[in-house]
Amino acid sequence: MSNSLSSADFAVLPGVYNAFTALLAEKHGARGVYLSGGALTSSMGIPDIGLLTLDELASAVSSIREAVSIPVVVDADTGFGGPVNVWRCVRTLEKAGADAIQIEDQQMPKRCGHLDGKEVVPAAEMVQKVRAASSARRDALIVARTDARAVSGFQDALDRAALYGEAGADVIFPEALTNRGEFRRFASSTDTPLLANMTEFGKTPLIRAEEFRRFGYRYVIFPVTAFRAAARAEEDAIRQVLGKGSQKGIMGKLMTRAEQYDVIDYNAYTEMDRSFASGKSRRRRNAPRP
Repeated sequence: MSNSLSSADFAVLPGVYNAFTALLAEKHGARGVYLSGGALTSSMGIPDIGLLTLDELASAVSSIREAVSIPVVVDADTGFGGPVNVWRCVRTLEKAGADAIQIEDQQMPKRCGHLDGKEVVPAAEMVQKVRAASSARRDALIVARTDARAVSGFQDALDRAALYGEAGADVIFPEALTNRGEFRRFASSTDTPLLANMTEFGKTPLIRAEEFRRFGYRYVIFPVTAFRAAARAEEDAIRQVLGKGSQKGIMGKLMTRAEQYDVIDYNAYTEMDRSFASGKSRRRRNAPRP
């Protein structure tokens, strides 16, 4: 693997849904980001039930890849169809800039992994998808998520993890485990690197990243945390301007113009424009991306 995800001993991956949130994560030292399907679809005003198209997802990946240099893990849901569709999905997303691509074993229409009523495909069907993903990728990691814990039980989730690892998955993502004991048991039962999902308001209790490290997990994602925080702040701001007719009461909660411009490297673009006008432009190490 050419990116740093494969060699990381442990990495906390904040969930992002656009290039700006990815830039914020990079600015504050994240070693990678997780493009969350739940956050991305909500930002588009639709539920996370498989409505997103491959082109829409690839476009989101491309905009984030253009903005940041850290690895991007991409939630590709069920892979947009059968094994051949998964093969094309992986090729498309890796070309767009994905460093790792996650597919799951839910049936369509898929549901949030922490909601009741979801179903999983037969393990053999998911094995074919993992083989297709592994065949398609050039350098990207393949993350195989199993939702079996809440459907057919913990042991089936363990059995599926073993099959998916044998089929070529680089990372196993056991979804919706319900307690620390289950996370420990999963880690002790597989040699394949593991990813833990630390979402809020779900079936998993709030567990600190350091605990996951001690359990033996390689990665932990916080998929929708930043989106939910931003959504609440946006709601408060809209209420303020509609109710008060002014933003005065929330000025202390707003990112300043200077801080906003620092995130997007505004001054570097201005300086680059000036250099073109002066005829003294040259390739600079700190030039803004791309």
